[in-house]
Amino acid sequence: MSSSTGPAPGLPVRMPRPRQSGRHRRPEPVAAPEGAPALVLAVPGSPAPTTRSLAEEVISIARSELPGLEVGIGYLDGDDAEYPTLQTVLAHTATRRTERYELAKAAGREVAEPEGPAAVVVPLLAGPDNALMRRIRQAVMDSRAAAELTDVLGPHPLLAEAVHVRLSEAGLARADRARLFTVATAADGIILATVGGEEAVQAAGITGMLLAARLAVPVMAAALDEEGSVAAIAEQLRGSGSVQLALAPYLVGPELPEGLLDAAAKEAGCAAAEALGAYPAIGKLVLSQYTTALGIAPQGQGAEQR
Repeated sequence: MSSSTGPAPGLPVRMPRPRQSGRHRRPEPVAAPEGAPALVLAVPGSPAPTTRSLAEEVISIARSELPGLEVGIGYLDGDDAEYPTLQTVLAHTATRRTERYELAKAAGREVAEPEGPAAVVVPLLAGPDNALMRRIRQAVMDSRAAAELTDVLGPHPLLAEAVHVRLSEAGLARADRARLFTVATAADGIILATVGGEEAVQAAGITGMLLAARLAVPVMAAALDEEGSVAAIAEQLRGSGSVQLALAPYLVGPELPEGLLDAAAKEAGCAAAEALGAYPAIGKLVLSQYTTALGIAPQGQGAEQR
């Protein structure tokens, strides 16, 4: 029983925990600033239920990292019925922002007139693809909305981690180099496959160096959409001593034409891992591009990028 002056003698007293200090201090939660632009994910490829599910999961990861974030998903090849186009999503986002401002003003609230972009558009692309980026820019312009377009997600160490995980899930790489066991199917040479031409191959090569450091095996990038590129890299890896190769997509998934990965794996005579998909790092990198454009940092982002 407690008294008017406090808890009864002998009962534990719950005291507030002191704020932890130092480098391991838990960061203060950060929410999206009021009136911040929407994050609009630009999704390439032919829309399908699997694509929508992937995009929604990526957006869900981003929102979990930055509460209060307004989001949208625009499909580059949408139909404006089941799959809204990027142009339509941006136009609606700009209209909603104007409507909110006018309603607040009509209600007598002192609100500043919206300034800056109504949306920040983040392409769902691991690496550069000039053809797709031109189409995304055109959709942004056609929407007539004030929107800022970010760069693609990579290269980035988190993408090397994601490729490593997909390889290990397929039984093509050790999950952890520190564990003292062998994987019978582990590859001793990795073909990092991308689309988008030479620029995409060069960007994938940067992530490939990070992946090689993680796996301690040679990694070389190749273009799935250039005839003979995968076969040439496979021959080069085998010529340098690799016996068991693996094909690892440096792609999120929607931008990968159907059947292209299977055809490349047959051409190279090796097994292939899955595309990156909605691996958590993808959602975090989408958010990172958004917050970088706005100059804010969500909870935990700084630590992950170090």
